[in-house]
Amino acid sequence: MINYIYQLINPQFFSIKLCDVNTDGKVLVRPKYTSICHADQRYYRGQRDMKILSKKLPMALIHECCGEVLHDDTGTFKSGQLVVMIPNTPTRKLNYIYENYDEKSKFLSSSDDGFMREFVDLSPDRVVPCDGIPPHIACITEFYSVALHAVERMQNFAHSHRDEIAILGDGPLAYVVASSIRERIPKAHITVIGRRVRKLERFSFVDKTYLAYDLPKDYSCDHAFECCGGEGSYDAINDIITHIRPQGTVLLMGVSENQIPIDTRTILEKGLTVVGSSRSGKKNFEDAVALMQTQRIRRRLGSIIYEDAPVRNIDDIHRVFATDQDTPFKTVFQWNL
Repeated sequence: MINYIYQLINPQFFSIKLCDVNTDGKVLVRPKYTSICHADQRYYRGQRDMKILSKKLPMALIHECCGEVLHDDTGTFKSGQLVVMIPNTPTRKLNYIYENYDEKSKFLSSSDDGFMREFVDLSPDRVVPCDGIPPHIACITEFYSVALHAVERMQNFAHSHRDEIAILGDGPLAYVVASSIRERIPKAHITVIGRRVRKLERFSFVDKTYLAYDLPKDYSCDHAFECCGGEGSYDAINDIITHIRPQGTVLLMGVSENQIPIDTRTILEKGLTVVGSSRSGKKNFEDAVALMQTQRIRRRLGSIIYEDAPVRNIDDIHRVFATDQDTPFKTVFQWNL
């Protein structure tokens, strides 16, 4: 079966690849709605190291997506059923680590083609039904699942005193992390620390927000999440190290292309646990879909979504990437290619 794959071959330059796909034992899904991640932007704009780009490209972008089942050779799903697709594709099962940290796993839109295709062929265990969830919200399931995974990691590592949890960052990642903490640790007092008043105003469900330069010197927290990435990670991580209480757990989630100096002396003196968290697995997707069945979560997630016009050609692809660059929200769009 011939598939049309829209590959980025150089920064801001796409080409269409025709590929004959063996569909035996696979679920075929037609992408319906997709969302742009910062990682997609870094590839699109050539903001990765050239050695990495030369190794990864050509490659189809996008790993946040929902779609409709075209055909299921295994009989697991019904034609027309709305599903979300898991971009992490394990090649083996290891019981002692999460599937998303196995170095042998492939991640679609990083080590293999992402979801910018006419259809996606997946093993049935990489597909999760999301009936009843509006597709413009369902397409950010992967994004939400990443936050749920990080909170699960915190719960596994952190000591049981969880009265005050801080989140450094005010973007969509900080937002879904705050939402996940509210669901998973409902008694925690959540403080979000950011740099933009307009963004902080969206965090209506947390207990306190501060502008970073107004954070009281005597503020302290039990555990913290760094959700800034880029150049903001340096200040955020070191602010956490300063304000976190002894033996607290620090979750690092923001992606930075360059190395960041951090205050290791204070980490040692306070006995802090520093945990990296990235991507997610099937269980996190299933948990995300279950939570997204509620109106409360759908309304909350809907407040960080900007829906752009449908994509019908390559010029439209360039348009949605430009839109995403200029909006503080999660850019989603209907995929009509």
